[in-house]
Parts: sequence; structure tokens; C-alpha cells
Amino acid sequence: MTTYQQVLRLTPAMSFSWRRAQHVIEHNVMNYRRNWFYLVSGFFEPLFYLLGIGLGLGRLVGSLSVDGHPVSYATFVAPGLLAAAAMNGAMWDATFNFFFKLKVEKTFETMLATPLSVLDVACGELGWTLIRGAIYSSGFLVVMSIFGYCQSPLAILCLPAAGLISLAFGACGLAATSFMRSWQDLGTVSLAMLPMFLFSGTFYGLTFYPGWLQAIIRLTPLYQGVALLRDLDVGVLTPVMWVHVGYLCLLTLIGFIVVSHRLVRLLTP
Repeated sequence: MTTYQQVLRLTPAMSFSWRRAQHVIEHNVMNYRRNWFYLVSGFFEPLFYLLGIGLGLGRLVGSLSVDGHPVSYATFVAPGLLAAAAMNGAMWDATFNFFFKLKVEKTFETMLATPLSVLDVACGELGWTLIRGAIYSSGFLVVMSIFGYCQSPLAILCLPAAGLISLAFGACGLAATSFMRSWQDLGTVSLAMLPMFLFSGTFYGLTFYPGWLQAIIRLTPLYQGVALLRDLDVGVLTPVMWVHVGYLCLLTLIGFIVVSHRLVRLLTP
């Protein structure tokens, strides 16, 4: 039986696997019990961007338009930084921490000596990336509300939407990390995340970019998340939002299948 067939054979048990995967999540919680500051520290980076660029540069830029709704520059930037917070929260544990447990500490091999399965490990690690992304996102959304950057009651939907962003990046981060062989390989993660952060419509609308670059940006997962959160923040519901949701769901599914396949190969004798 091929590893791909093994993953497919395990898939129908996913609902039960999520219950067992709670033990994997608990392991991550225990690891951060004494280092809780590192768990929440990533929240401050987008906050500083919001205060430094959104408020400072916003005085020079003035107001912008989101689907015909005039908003301040800080209000325009805030949903983009919320999407970036969801991405960063998920990617940190899906890359560096996951690599350490997989290649250095051999944590998963120890877990598989218990009744836990490979699918339990994959579900648990993905669930933990969602939790960390949700911690960043919920904190940042509270800040947006305090500063008055939530323009519509629909802004509350930004939280589950940010969770979907965390799932998509978490699944892809886990999948990509499973192919990496050394710490140096993790440098490619930063190489991919930084351009997405700067060019995914986070700070400027797509109309500021040339046409060929706009087409590339529209294909990036962070842009899909930024566009989704920005529309929800101003209360605009369009059919295009379902395209964003479908894109992120598909990315999550593909990433989860790949990382499950890879863990079967790496951890199963």
C-alpha cells in the first residue's frame, strides 16, 4: 500500500482523530506554559506597524476607498495587518517549531509509541497553528475595535475569517517544512512571507501596481485573506468573498493532505 493510499484510508476517521489530536495540542500548551511571552509576542509586530504606518503615514495619505466606501488610511491598513497577524501566528509554529519537533527533538516518534496515529499528529499540529493564529487575531481585532477601525457589525466575522487564514498558512507551512532538511532551508519561508506581507494589498490597493504584478498578487493566499477581511470590516458582502473562502479552504485541504502523506513516509517504518 502506498503512503498516499494510507493517508486516504485514514481520512474517514478524521472526526475521531480530532478528539485524539487534543493530546497533541495539550503538549504544545504545556511547552508554552513557562514561555507564554513568546506565544503572544508576535501580536506586537502588526500593532507597531498599525501605530507607526497607519497613524503616522495616514496623515499624509488621507482617505482611501474600499468598494466605494471612503475610509481612513489606518482603517484601510488594519484588516491587512489582521490578516498578516493570522499568517504569522500560524507560520511560526508550522515552520520553526514543527521542524524542531520533527527533526531535532523527535517528538512525533515518541507520540507514535502511544495510541496516537500519524493523522492525530497532523491534526493536532494543524489545530495548534489555528489556536496560535487565533490568539494573535483576536487580540489585534480588539485593538481595531478600540481605535475605531471596525466600520461595520460584520467586522466580528473577521475573527473566523482570520482563523481560516491561519488554517491555510498553517497547513501549507507544515507541508513545506516536512520537506526541509536543515535550519538553513527555513530561510526560504521568510523569503516567501516578506514579499507577500509587503505586496498583498496590505498597505496599498492593487491599482498602485502594474497589471502583470496585480495578476501575481491576486494568486497569493495573503491577498485572498486581506481582501476578505477588508470587505468584512466595511460591511460589504459580494459573491467574490466566496472565491476567497474557497481558495483558502482548498489550500488548507491540499496542505493537510501533503503533510499527512509526508509524515506517513517520515515516521512510519
